[in-house]
Amino acid sequence: MLVAFLKRRGLSRSMSGCEYCTSSSRGGVLLLLSFGDSSNGALGLPSGADAYEPTPISALPPHISSVAAGHYHSLAVTLEGELWAWGRNQEFQLGRGLSAPRDSWNQPKRVEGLDKVRVKAAFASGVVSTAIGDDGSLWVWGKSKRGQLGLGKEVTEAIVPSRVEALAGEDIVKVSLGWGHALAQTRDGKLFGWGYSAEGRLGQIGESLEASSPPITISGVSRTTRDSRSMVEVAENVVLGQIEKEKNMPIIWEPCLVQELHGREVSDVACGLDHSLVLCCDGTLLSCGNNTYGQLGRATEGQKLLPIDMSFCPVSLGSGLGHSLAVCGNAGETTGIISWGWNCSSQLGRQGLENSPGLVEGLDGERPVSVCGGRVHSIALTSKREVWVWGCGKSGRLGLGSSCDEVEPTLLNSLNNGMEVLQAVSGFDHNLLLVTE
Repeated sequence: MLVAFLKRRGLSRSMSGCEYCTSSSRGGVLLLLSFGDSSNGALGLPSGADAYEPTPISALPPHISSVAAGHYHSLAVTLEGELWAWGRNQEFQLGRGLSAPRDSWNQPKRVEGLDKVRVKAAFASGVVSTAIGDDGSLWVWGKSKRGQLGLGKEVTEAIVPSRVEALAGEDIVKVSLGWGHALAQTRDGKLFGWGYSAEGRLGQIGESLEASSPPITISGVSRTTRDSRSMVEVAENVVLGQIEKEKNMPIIWEPCLVQELHGREVSDVACGLDHSLVLCCDGTLLSCGNNTYGQLGRATEGQKLLPIDMSFCPVSLGSGLGHSLAVCGNAGETTGIISWGWNCSSQLGRQGLENSPGLVEGLDGERPVSVCGGRVHSIALTSKREVWVWGCGKSGRLGLGSSCDEVEPTLLNSLNNGMEVLQAVSGFDHNLLLVTE
């Protein structure tokens, strides 16, 4: 099926080292595949059904250069600097305005409002999309009451892409977004954070705001004795307590420099749902935020950016909802993947202590070049341009043709012979592969 699809698009391949090209550019041979859960249209397939194996997205232009996966939607950048989007649009994260009907979410369309921006990269969360211009500018759109837009105090909605003026003059190269917080890395190694700062997921950047937020208690509900009132009343009080708590959310409304790094230069960042990982150029790996599942990789408090003590040498990062991942290396070569944190569906790909970084076994000596995580699954790309998957297989999110879980890395072997994967990314429950044939 894939070969026939490529022939219909008139794609061909010539190779010199790892470079691929057509008569016009390297990107002309690239094809985007998707698999996994399609309930929000994030696969971009006309059938609207879950895909249990990698399936071509036919409605995209042929010159895709990079892709990104939000929690429930997808983004693709073209060589010409255009940005295409599809998937969930309840919070305007597709950049289509207010009129896009629900049954059109699965149709890839160009993001509106970026006509004067040449996009070089894109990143997304569940409710917000971002684009980086070739001048290093950052553009955002979507809807977030937790300040994830970074556009200023109490700005919770941007229907069209808007420039983040607080980062004007900075050369942004990467953005990572959790459920409500965001981190942006600059070319010269600085790190900026903004959004929901509860539990220290932005380090100490929001310490003063959190201290000013009064603690919320639920009146009349004892933690040590049974309450004589009906459970309905108790439940109502819980809801009211949560509503009241959200009125006092600790929020950083505009990007602020993360001062905790003490002059260290940053080489990579990754945000989980409510935790953050920061890799410094000197090899130090820091973590902060929620540590319910051991996703910080350390037993010390999570309110600060503190080092993870490990015997491995991390070179790049990835993160799922509640688990953490890193490609590790030695003497200039990548040698394996380490994982820690939430492991309810074997998304760590290994046995042993879950709250401490451990080596993922079963890669058969493959050299990984990138790794990323979804809600409860993980996916890695190797130097052979092959993809390995593990964790929860529900709705085909492992691409292996079934809903079975995999307790250790398994080769995704449904791709055609000669097809090589250049990029592999995961949303919560779906995946995208940028391939060449």
